[in-house]
Amino acid sequence: MPRSHQCHDDAVDQHLEPALVPELLVTDLDRSIAFWCDLCGFRVSYSRPEERFAYLVLGAAHVMLEQVGVGRNWVPGPLEPPLGRGVNFQVTVPDSRSLAGALERAGVPFFMTPETKWYRVGDEEAGVHQFLVQDPDGYLVRFQSSAGRRPVGSCS
Repeated sequence: MPRSHQCHDDAVDQHLEPALVPELLVTDLDRSIAFWCDLCGFRVSYSRPEERFAYLVLGAAHVMLEQVGVGRNWVPGPLEPPLGRGVNFQVTVPDSRSLAGALERAGVPFFMTPETKWYRVGDEEAGVHQFLVQDPDGYLVRFQSSAGRRPVGSCS
């Protein structure tokens, strides 16, 4: 029996493509993939090994990794560790507490230990369970999951 509603992959892919994808220069692509994928749960969507490039995805979070000195790098100034100073990348995950535990067991130090924080959003507060770690090149990554919403001024 023919289906009345068919899903066309091209349309779905176009709809889900993020409008902003950071491309991080890294010093060792393999080490970075081990961190982002093996420890943090991203997967390699595609890669160009000859260019030392990988496109990673975790849910709706996308990031590109490119090894310095291979291929075409856009570098506006000296690359001095830690890289990415002045920015942190927030990644929403279903369960940040479990991820924090896994990273702690793997010996990854926290830049900011896990916490629950409430942020004002209009006339409500949005709660998040969050923590920050640094990837192998020093980029700050803030993993968070929702703790719900509440009216402004409520006690935790």
